[in-house]
Amino acid sequence: MRKVINLNPEWVFTGPDKTRKVISVPHTWNNIDGQDGGNDYWRGTCTYEKTFTAPQFTADELVYLQFQGVNASAKVVLNGETVCTHDGGYSTFRVNITEVLKEENTLVVDVDNSRNDRVYPQKADFTFYGGIYRDVDLVIVNKAHFDMDYYGGPGFRIVPTVEGKDGKLTVESYPIGGGDVTVTLADAEGKVVATASGTNATMSVPAVHLWDGVKDPYLYTVTLTLTVDGLAVDEVSCKAGFRFYHVDPQKGFFLNGRLYPLRGVSRHQDRKGLGNAITKAMHDEDMELICEMGCNTVRLAHYQHDQYFYDLCDKKGMVVWAEIPYISSHMNNGRADTINQMKELITQNYNHASIVCWGVSNEITIQTPDKKDMLDNHHVLNDLCHKMDPTRFTTLACYAMCGPFNPVAHITDVVSWNLYLGWYVPGLFLNDLWVDFFHMVYPKRALGYSEYGAEGMPNLHSSKPRRGDHTEEYQAVYHEYLAQFIEKRPWMWATHVWNMFDFAADARDQGGEPGMNHKGLVTFDRKTKKDSFYLYKAYWSDRPFVHICSKRYEDRPESSIIVKVYSNQSEVSLYVDGKCVGTQKGSRIFTFPITLTGEHTIEAVSGSLKDTATFRKVDTPNPAYKLSAKSSNSANWV
Repeated sequence: MRKVINLNPEWVFTGPDKTRKVISVPHTWNNIDGQDGGNDYWRGTCTYEKTFTAPQFTADELVYLQFQGVNASAKVVLNGETVCTHDGGYSTFRVNITEVLKEENTLVVDVDNSRNDRVYPQKADFTFYGGIYRDVDLVIVNKAHFDMDYYGGPGFRIVPTVEGKDGKLTVESYPIGGGDVTVTLADAEGKVVATASGTNATMSVPAVHLWDGVKDPYLYTVTLTLTVDGLAVDEVSCKAGFRFYHVDPQKGFFLNGRLYPLRGVSRHQDRKGLGNAITKAMHDEDMELICEMGCNTVRLAHYQHDQYFYDLCDKKGMVVWAEIPYISSHMNNGRADTINQMKELITQNYNHASIVCWGVSNEITIQTPDKKDMLDNHHVLNDLCHKMDPTRFTTLACYAMCGPFNPVAHITDVVSWNLYLGWYVPGLFLNDLWVDFFHMVYPKRALGYSEYGAEGMPNLHSSKPRRGDHTEEYQAVYHEYLAQFIEKRPWMWATHVWNMFDFAADARDQGGEPGMNHKGLVTFDRKTKKDSFYLYKAYWSDRPFVHICSKRYEDRPESSIIVKVYSNQSEVSLYVDGKCVGTQKGSRIFTFPITLTGEHTIEAVSGSLKDTATFRKVDTPNPAYKLSAKSSNSANWV
């Protein structure tokens, strides 16, 4: 049976300055310099070197070297021989190294994230970290095994369908070297409920338990066993979720036959001080924050994410939009790379119950020197998705300046827009005009928001927030409008806040912190939930809470202020220095006028729920709350 040996510890890294140091992977060399702004962080080729003793294996076994993420191009040299190269920084790739192995081995990986015109992404609003930033393993398999060589995939794919109250599971497997395949399906308690055999096995599941989103993300386990002469030689497995869905342009997204508006966030994977080289515990924390806010969908932008996070989405019931980094600028020499990355994305992620659609591109019309070639490439990718996976639909994210009549917006099955009306341009009401116009002109075209948001700095504050001031208060005002706007339009098939977390964006210099995009609802280090986080929690979550807004805005020059409270409870009371000054019945947003004469303790109460803040009257405004005149407040990276 297959064995996995982790190779993460003790690599010798040769960095941009040619110094050598011992590190462990996951690792990136841009964890710090990718955050200094000005688009000047170091991009080029660095080297990772490791020595290791050959694992024990028999003459009937093969040894594969497996990389789960190397950004962006890799040349892998074992014992002086180049065993493989790989382009694309976000997918798994493997190579059979059996014939090159020695008793003692030297592995050298040249990793290149330099600028070029053929590997995506090259132009985008996020930092392109270089490095071996996910796990590296040796995988030992029998010569008879489930395929390890096809686009980094698992060697099988499952197709769960629902027929009335029953389920049907088709399991296609791709054994190499002969043998017989047996498939078992076990329920969440581990009880085997169905079995079948063959490389195209089908089994029925009476009274199937549906994977039903965040409320009931029920998962079965599929296990495939390969036997040769009655002896089991290889085994693979995955979780399986039975669900059905469709999109109605006039009504919205349906899951398992009921209207299920997809409301959630986009996610970047990087972290402060670590870049993309994050741990499983950090993936867990991200998912817990997304669940706490009440989301039921995640757009995993703008590239293939860690398999561990897709597994978490399956487990937690998140409906997922998965996409490749075909973004911002079409490159004629990059067409082959878009096709290869799409093949890897679909092959490696086909079995995830959470994924409902494949994203073809993002904001590709920002820079399109060859419009004909770009459009043709989109048709190729769209057709490829349907050929490889007829069970899911396709989508793309259109740039704000891409008008509703642009042909790129009418290629995929559904479409979403990255619109920042009320942030990059004035007028929150423009969201209503734009979306309702598109819906009227194209009533048979399902429409969503793939990105919307505003910068918000937890240290910047104003009693009179305005567009472009980067205050936590304006971000909240923006999202208050958009949350209500979206709730009125359940027919929007999906809406995704940009972004769940602040993230590194090297070309930006704004908000007093260069190299960052601050549209996150949670800070880059995941330590601070901005007020807007609690607004969406009030709209989407059933976890009871009360939250006093602007509690970091303690020093107030005004004698009278409005205390705003977000809650998913129907009644909230406000106390000032222990005295109740008002009780309100309402929904989500509660406001209380109070008078400041000094320093006051403010408490919001709903039943047993409480939140506390301190506000104090000051003679002059605290200058720390205002964006410095020396800081850029540029609104866009383009």
